[in-house]
Amino acid sequence: MTNSDFKTAAVIVAAGRGTRAGGGLPKQWRPLAGRRVADWTLARFVAHPGIDHIVLVIHPDDHSFAEGLEVEVVHGGATRDASVQAGLEALKGHGFSHVLIHDVARAGISDQTITAVLDALRNGSLGAAPALPVTDALWRGTDGKVSGTQSRENLYRAQTPQGFAYDAILAAHRTHPGGAADDVEVARAAGLDVAIVAGDEGNLKITTPEDFARLDAHLRGRMDIRLGNGFDVHAFESGDHVTLCGVNIPHDKALKGHSDADVGMHAVTDAIYGALAKGDIGRHFPPSEAEWKGADSAIFLRHAVNLAKEMGFAISNIDCTLICERPKVGPHAAAMTARMSEIMDLDADRVSIKATTSEKLGFTGREEGIAALATATLVKS
Repeated sequence: MTNSDFKTAAVIVAAGRGTRAGGGLPKQWRPLAGRRVADWTLARFVAHPGIDHIVLVIHPDDHSFAEGLEVEVVHGGATRDASVQAGLEALKGHGFSHVLIHDVARAGISDQTITAVLDALRNGSLGAAPALPVTDALWRGTDGKVSGTQSRENLYRAQTPQGFAYDAILAAHRTHPGGAADDVEVARAAGLDVAIVAGDEGNLKITTPEDFARLDAHLRGRMDIRLGNGFDVHAFESGDHVTLCGVNIPHDKALKGHSDADVGMHAVTDAIYGALAKGDIGRHFPPSEAEWKGADSAIFLRHAVNLAKEMGFAISNIDCTLICERPKVGPHAAAMTARMSEIMDLDADRVSIKATTSEKLGFTGREEGIAALATATLVKS
């Protein structure tokens, strides 16, 4: 099969009620490490280059929870296998050669596990699923007592996504009487061989309240935290005001620069670019280009913020220190904070604007200009 013939959809099963997990809401819609469980799961499949389309199968009562999700949404049935079949039927006639079926409650799914299942299918398997070998001793029990032991040889803990040739698994579900524990059971009942690929301990399924804590710790451990620094200097020239962090402040001088010379905003912008390893303002808005002469520095800051979003980062906080003898920054700090938070679409309590002097030392002490130092923290999860 050529790459052009290999077209894969994912069916994410999210129609269950998840009562054992507690919390009031169905577990797939409960918060987990800053997102909902379903959001974590969907994000991993949406971002994977091997997945061409996603169907989310939900309970009919949960439609409001799925509003705004950029996936196809269908209603499930009374049982898991009925919900899976509903998702498979929704894909009929759209040219998919293969399908991955995944439990939404496995929000710790990794790119590597998805890829391993896809690779097995590309290599000719009609079915493939991740699993982990059983390593613990196994007992049989009766009336709360150990009544025997069980060999763990050739035993595995099954996981999802379970992948199949689309037509084969759809036919298997249509003929299965129901009640299967998972889709591998449905496939094997139809005579399909299923290859085992390496599973992942992080790919645990949320079942009990304790699982939320375990998966929360696992997902937070994946965070990519970036720190960037920005430093800028502008000299004074004749004028009647300076622009600092988006606020015009009356002064007996102005700041000299190609744009509006907002030294504070420039430092913050460079701090964000630095955290992203994307250079500085000059790389993105060369001072040699006339269109940026006198430009509002908010243009530069918004560009940096949008670039961070495109790269999957959220700005956690900004800290900016303005270094000057005059003008006095304190009376304007609240307005600066409000303006910077507005431009960055960031809560004001995550934006710090403060000032210091250089004790009459250096060019700032001689009131020849203003310097600014900024730090930006970015987080990708």
